[in-house]
Amino acid sequence: MRVKIGSLEMKNPVTVASGTFGYGPEYADYIDLDRLGAVTVKGISVEPHVGNQTPRTFETASGMLNAIGLPGPGAQGFIDKYIPFFAEYSVPLIVNIWGKTVEDYGAVTEILGSQERVGALEVNVSCPNVKEGGALYGTNVDLFRTVVDEVRAKTETPIIIKLAPNVADIKRFAKAAEECGADGLAVMNSYPAMAIDIETRKPELANRTGGLSGPAIKPIAVKLVWEAAQAVDIPIIGMGGIYTPEDALEFIVAGATGVAVGTANFTDPSSALRVIDGIETWLAEHHVRSVNDLVGTVRA
Repeated sequence: MRVKIGSLEMKNPVTVASGTFGYGPEYADYIDLDRLGAVTVKGISVEPHVGNQTPRTFETASGMLNAIGLPGPGAQGFIDKYIPFFAEYSVPLIVNIWGKTVEDYGAVTEILGSQERVGALEVNVSCPNVKEGGALYGTNVDLFRTVVDEVRAKTETPIIIKLAPNVADIKRFAKAAEECGADGLAVMNSYPAMAIDIETRKPELANRTGGLSGPAIKPIAVKLVWEAAQAVDIPIIGMGGIYTPEDALEFIVAGATGVAVGTANFTDPSSALRVIDGIETWLAEHHVRSVNDLVGTVRA
Protein backbone atom coordinates (compact mmCIF):
# COMPACT_ATOMS: atom_id res chain seq x y z
CA MET A 1 0.00 0.00 0.00
CA ARG A 2 3.02 2.33 0.34
CA VAL A 3 3.51 5.09 -2.24
CA LYS A 4 5.87 8.05 -2.69
CA ILE A 5 5.33 11.59 -3.94
CA GLY A 6 8.85 12.91 -4.38
CA SER A 7 10.50 12.29 -1.00
CA LEU A 8 7.14 12.17 0.76
CA GLU A 9 6.41 8.62 1.87
CA MET A 10 2.79 7.57 2.49
CA LYS A 11 1.87 4.27 4.16
CA ASN A 12 -1.11 4.04 1.82
CA PRO A 13 -2.27 6.06 -1.22
CA VAL A 14 -5.16 7.85 0.50
CA THR A 15 -5.17 11.43 1.77
CA VAL A 16 -8.02 13.91 2.19
CA ALA A 17 -8.77 16.83 -0.10
CA SER A 18 -7.84 20.29 1.10
CA GLY A 19 -10.81 22.25 2.38
CA THR A 20 -12.79 19.18 3.38
CA PHE A 21 -10.91 18.15 6.51
CA GLY A 22 -10.20 21.40 8.32
CA TYR A 23 -6.71 21.46 9.78
CA GLY A 24 -6.79 17.96 11.28
CA PRO A 25 -8.09 18.43 14.84
CA GLU A 26 -11.66 18.77 13.56
CA TYR A 27 -11.68 15.08 12.57
CA ALA A 28 -9.36 13.66 15.23
CA ASP A 29 -12.27 12.62 17.48
CA TYR A 30 -13.89 10.67 14.65
CA ILE A 31 -11.02 8.76 13.02
CA ASP A 32 -7.47 7.67 13.74
CA LEU A 33 -5.47 10.20 11.71
CA ASP A 34 -2.43 7.91 11.69
CA ARG A 35 -4.30 5.46 9.49
CA LEU A 36 -4.32 7.98 6.64
CA GLY A 37 -1.60 8.12 4.02
CA ALA A 38 -1.38 11.85 4.70
CA VAL A 39 -3.45 14.70 6.08
CA THR A 40 -3.93 17.58 3.63
CA VAL A 41 -5.06 20.74 5.40
CA LYS A 42 -7.05 23.79 4.30
CA GLY A 43 -5.39 26.51 2.23
CA ILE A 44 -2.89 28.75 4.00
CA SER A 45 -1.77 32.17 2.76
CA VAL A 46 0.89 34.50 4.15
CA GLU A 47 -1.58 36.61 6.14
CA PRO A 48 -4.87 35.65 7.80
CA HIS A 49 -7.80 35.66 5.39
CA VAL A 50 -11.53 35.99 6.10
CA GLY A 51 -13.01 34.27 3.05
CA ASN A 52 -16.33 34.88 1.30
CA GLN A 53 -19.73 35.96 2.62
CA THR A 54 -22.41 33.39 3.45
CA PRO A 55 -24.14 31.37 2.14
CA ARG A 56 -20.97 29.62 1.04
CA THR A 57 -22.20 26.09 0.31
CA PHE A 58 -25.16 24.62 -1.57
CA GLU A 59 -26.12 20.98 -2.13
CA THR A 60 -26.73 19.93 -5.72
CA ALA A 61 -27.70 16.65 -7.37
CA SER A 62 -24.80 14.27 -6.68
CA GLY A 63 -22.58 17.11 -5.54
CA MET A 64 -21.94 20.28 -3.62
CA LEU A 65 -21.21 23.87 -4.59
CA ASN A 66 -18.87 25.83 -2.39
CA ALA A 67 -17.44 29.31 -2.40
CA ILE A 68 -15.71 29.33 0.97
CA GLY A 69 -13.01 31.70 -0.25
CA LEU A 70 -10.02 30.14 1.53
CA PRO A 71 -10.38 31.60 5.05
CA GLY A 72 -7.42 30.80 7.26
CA PRO A 73 -5.15 31.89 10.11
CA GLY A 74 -2.17 32.80 7.94
CA ALA A 75 1.17 30.99 7.84
CA GLN A 76 2.41 31.94 11.29
CA GLY A 77 -1.02 31.39 12.82
CA PHE A 78 -1.09 27.88 11.34
CA ILE A 79 2.37 27.14 12.74
CA ASP A 80 1.48 28.41 16.21
CA LYS A 81 -1.94 26.77 16.48
CA TYR A 82 -1.77 23.55 14.47
CA ILE A 83 1.81 22.32 14.07
CA PRO A 84 2.01 21.42 17.81
CA PHE A 85 -1.13 19.29 17.42
CA PHE A 86 0.62 17.07 14.87
CA ALA A 87 3.45 16.30 17.30
CA GLU A 88 1.15 13.57 18.63
CA TYR A 89 0.87 11.90 15.23
CA SER A 90 3.17 10.27 12.70
CA VAL A 91 0.93 10.84 9.65
CA PRO A 92 2.61 12.97 6.97
CA LEU A 93 1.32 16.53 6.70
CA ILE A 94 0.57 18.17 3.35
CA VAL A 95 -0.15 21.90 3.58
CA ASN A 96 -2.17 23.55 0.83
CA ILE A 97 -0.83 27.03 0.07
CA TRP A 98 -2.12 29.94 -2.02
CA GLY A 99 -1.44 33.58 -2.70
CA LYS A 100 -2.86 36.70 -4.32
CA THR A 101 0.46 37.44 -6.03
CA VAL A 102 3.50 35.45 -7.14
CA GLU A 103 5.43 37.06 -4.27
CA ASP A 104 2.79 35.81 -1.82
CA TYR A 105 3.32 32.26 -3.03
CA GLY A 106 7.05 32.63 -2.49
CA ALA A 107 6.63 34.10 0.97
CA VAL A 108 4.25 31.44 2.28
CA THR A 109 6.51 28.76 0.79
CA GLU A 110 9.54 30.13 2.64
CA ILE A 111 7.68 30.10 5.94
CA LEU A 112 5.99 26.70 5.72
CA GLY A 113 8.58 24.92 3.59
CA SER A 114 11.10 25.36 6.40
CA GLN A 115 8.90 23.55 8.92
CA GLU A 116 10.27 20.09 9.65
CA ARG A 117 6.76 18.71 10.30
CA VAL A 118 5.53 19.72 6.84
CA GLY A 119 6.02 16.80 4.45
CA ALA A 120 4.86 18.51 1.27
CA LEU A 121 3.25 21.69 -0.02
CA GLU A 122 0.18 21.46 -2.24
CA VAL A 123 0.28 24.60 -4.37
CA ASN A 124 -3.22 25.82 -5.13
CA VAL A 125 -3.16 27.74 -8.40
CA SER A 126 -6.67 26.73 -9.35
CA CYS A 127 -9.23 27.86 -6.75
CA PRO A 128 -12.36 29.11 -8.57
CA ASN A 129 -13.53 31.12 -5.55
CA VAL A 130 -10.78 33.70 -5.00
CA LYS A 131 -10.96 36.86 -7.07
CA GLU A 132 -7.28 37.76 -6.73
CA GLY A 133 -4.84 35.20 -8.12
CA GLY A 134 -6.56 31.86 -7.66
CA ALA A 135 -7.88 30.51 -10.93
CA LEU A 136 -6.02 33.18 -12.94
CA TYR A 137 -2.70 31.42 -12.35
CA GLY A 138 -4.21 28.04 -13.06
CA THR A 139 -5.58 28.85 -16.51
CA ASN A 140 -2.73 30.88 -18.02
CA VAL A 141 0.27 28.63 -18.61
CA ASP A 142 2.81 31.48 -18.56
CA LEU A 143 1.55 32.83 -15.22
CA PHE A 144 1.32 29.24 -14.00
CA ARG A 145 5.02 28.74 -14.70
CA THR A 146 5.98 31.88 -12.76
CA VAL A 147 4.20 30.58 -9.66
CA VAL A 148 5.70 27.09 -9.84
CA ASP A 149 9.17 28.54 -10.48
CA GLU A 150 8.79 30.86 -7.48
CA VAL A 151 7.67 28.09 -5.15
CA ARG A 152 10.35 25.68 -6.35
CA ALA A 153 13.08 28.30 -5.79
CA LYS A 154 12.01 28.84 -2.18
CA THR A 155 12.03 25.29 -0.82
CA GLU A 156 13.39 21.77 -1.16
CA THR A 157 10.23 20.37 0.41
CA PRO A 158 8.20 18.35 -2.13
CA ILE A 159 5.70 20.51 -4.03
CA ILE A 160 2.46 19.16 -5.48
CA ILE A 161 0.77 21.46 -7.98
CA LYS A 162 -3.04 21.46 -7.88
CA LEU A 163 -4.33 21.82 -11.43
CA ALA A 164 -7.45 23.57 -12.67
CA PRO A 165 -9.99 21.43 -14.56
CA ASN A 166 -11.34 24.24 -16.77
CA VAL A 167 -8.47 24.44 -19.26
CA ALA A 168 -8.38 23.48 -22.92
CA ASP A 169 -5.47 21.06 -22.50
CA ILE A 170 -4.49 19.91 -19.01
CA LYS A 171 -1.43 18.16 -20.45
CA ARG A 172 0.20 21.55 -21.12
CA PHE A 173 -0.10 22.52 -17.46
CA ALA A 174 0.97 19.11 -16.20
CA LYS A 175 4.07 19.20 -18.38
CA ALA A 176 4.84 22.80 -17.38
CA ALA A 177 4.67 21.85 -13.70
CA GLU A 178 7.05 18.94 -14.26
CA GLU A 179 9.48 21.10 -16.24
CA CYS A 180 9.47 23.70 -13.43
CA GLY A 181 10.50 21.08 -10.88
CA ALA A 182 7.24 19.94 -9.31
CA ASP A 183 7.38 16.63 -7.43
CA GLY A 184 3.76 15.76 -8.13
CA LEU A 185 0.37 16.94 -9.33
CA ALA A 186 -3.06 17.10 -7.71
CA VAL A 187 -5.83 16.56 -10.26
CA MET A 188 -8.37 18.10 -10.00
CA ASN A 189 -9.81 21.11 -8.19
CA SER A 190 -13.55 21.76 -8.02
CA TYR A 191 -15.22 22.77 -11.27
CA PRO A 192 -16.54 26.35 -11.67
CA ALA A 193 -20.35 26.22 -11.47
CA MET A 194 -23.49 28.05 -10.40
CA ALA A 195 -26.99 27.47 -9.01
CA ILE A 196 -29.95 29.89 -8.95
CA ASP A 197 -33.07 30.04 -6.77
CA ILE A 198 -35.85 30.47 -9.33
CA GLU A 199 -38.23 32.02 -6.76
CA THR A 200 -35.89 34.84 -5.74
CA ARG A 201 -33.95 34.70 -9.03
CA LYS A 202 -30.77 35.07 -7.00
CA PRO A 203 -27.69 32.83 -6.98
CA GLU A 204 -27.67 30.26 -4.19
CA LEU A 205 -24.15 31.38 -3.20
CA ALA A 206 -23.29 34.85 -1.96
CA ASN A 207 -20.26 34.71 -4.25
CA ARG A 208 -22.65 33.99 -7.15
CA THR A 209 -20.46 31.19 -8.50
CA GLY A 210 -18.47 28.48 -6.77
CA GLY A 211 -16.75 25.17 -7.24
CA LEU A 212 -18.68 21.95 -7.88
CA SER A 213 -17.40 18.83 -6.12
CA GLY A 214 -18.73 15.37 -5.34
CA PRO A 215 -19.74 12.35 -7.47
CA ALA A 216 -21.07 14.57 -10.27
CA ILE A 217 -17.53 15.54 -11.30
CA LYS A 218 -15.85 12.14 -10.99
CA PRO A 219 -15.92 11.19 -14.69
CA ILE A 220 -14.35 14.57 -15.55
CA ALA A 221 -11.66 14.08 -12.92
CA VAL A 222 -10.84 10.53 -14.06
CA LYS A 223 -10.42 11.76 -17.63
CA LEU A 224 -8.13 14.60 -16.57
CA VAL A 225 -5.98 12.27 -14.45
CA TRP A 226 -5.67 9.92 -17.40
CA GLU A 227 -4.69 12.79 -19.73
CA ALA A 228 -2.17 14.27 -17.29
CA ALA A 229 -0.60 10.87 -16.68
CA GLN A 230 0.11 10.56 -20.40
CA ALA A 231 2.13 13.77 -20.32
CA VAL A 232 4.33 13.44 -17.22
CA ASP A 233 6.45 11.00 -15.25
CA ILE A 234 5.84 12.60 -11.84
CA PRO A 235 3.15 11.07 -9.59
CA ILE A 236 -0.42 12.31 -9.50
CA ILE A 237 -2.87 12.51 -6.62
CA GLY A 238 -6.31 12.07 -8.16
CA MET A 239 -9.45 13.54 -6.62
CA GLY A 240 -13.00 14.46 -7.48
CA GLY A 241 -16.07 12.56 -6.27
CA ILE A 242 -14.36 9.65 -4.53
CA TYR A 243 -16.85 7.98 -2.19
CA THR A 244 -16.01 4.27 -2.49
CA PRO A 245 -12.89 2.10 -2.82
CA GLU A 246 -13.96 1.39 -6.39
CA ASP A 247 -13.94 5.12 -7.14
CA ALA A 248 -10.39 5.38 -5.82
CA LEU A 249 -9.22 2.34 -7.77
CA GLU A 250 -10.62 3.87 -10.95
CA PHE A 251 -8.37 6.90 -10.46
CA ILE A 252 -5.36 4.67 -9.78
CA VAL A 253 -5.94 2.61 -12.91
CA ALA A 254 -6.26 5.89 -14.84
CA GLY A 255 -2.79 6.92 -13.67
CA ALA A 256 -2.97 8.29 -10.12
CA THR A 257 -0.38 7.17 -7.59
CA GLY A 258 -2.48 8.54 -4.73
CA VAL A 259 -6.06 9.69 -4.19
CA ALA A 260 -7.79 12.27 -2.03
CA VAL A 261 -11.23 11.86 -0.47
CA GLY A 262 -13.05 15.19 -0.31
CA THR A 263 -16.79 15.90 -0.25
CA ALA A 264 -17.48 12.44 1.18
CA ASN A 265 -15.89 13.61 4.46
CA PHE A 266 -18.90 15.88 5.05
CA THR A 267 -21.38 13.00 4.93
CA ASP A 268 -19.23 10.32 6.57
CA PRO A 269 -16.04 11.30 8.44
CA SER A 270 -14.75 7.73 8.15
CA SER A 271 -14.93 7.72 4.34
CA ALA A 272 -11.17 7.82 3.83
CA LEU A 273 -10.62 4.85 6.15
CA ARG A 274 -13.31 2.89 4.31
CA VAL A 275 -11.54 3.63 1.04
CA ILE A 276 -8.19 2.50 2.45
CA ASP A 277 -9.63 -0.79 3.71
CA GLY A 278 -11.43 -1.38 0.43
CA ILE A 279 -8.32 -0.83 -1.69
CA GLU A 280 -6.34 -3.23 0.46
CA THR A 281 -9.07 -5.88 0.22
CA TRP A 282 -9.33 -5.47 -3.57
CA LEU A 283 -5.57 -5.86 -4.02
CA ALA A 284 -5.58 -9.05 -1.97
CA GLU A 285 -8.60 -10.52 -3.78
CA HIS A 286 -7.06 -9.77 -7.18
CA HIS A 287 -3.58 -10.96 -6.17
CA VAL A 288 -1.99 -7.59 -6.89
CA ARG A 289 1.19 -7.36 -4.83
CA SER A 290 1.47 -3.57 -4.68
CA VAL A 291 -0.88 -0.68 -5.37
CA ASN A 292 1.95 0.78 -7.45
CA ASP A 293 1.56 -2.14 -9.88
CA LEU A 294 -1.95 -0.92 -10.63
CA VAL A 295 -1.06 2.70 -11.46
CA GLY A 296 -1.81 3.64 -15.06
CA THR A 297 -2.86 0.16 -16.15
CA VAL A 298 -5.97 1.29 -18.02
CA ARG A 299 -6.28 -0.61 -21.28
CA ALA A 300 -6.93 2.34 -23.53
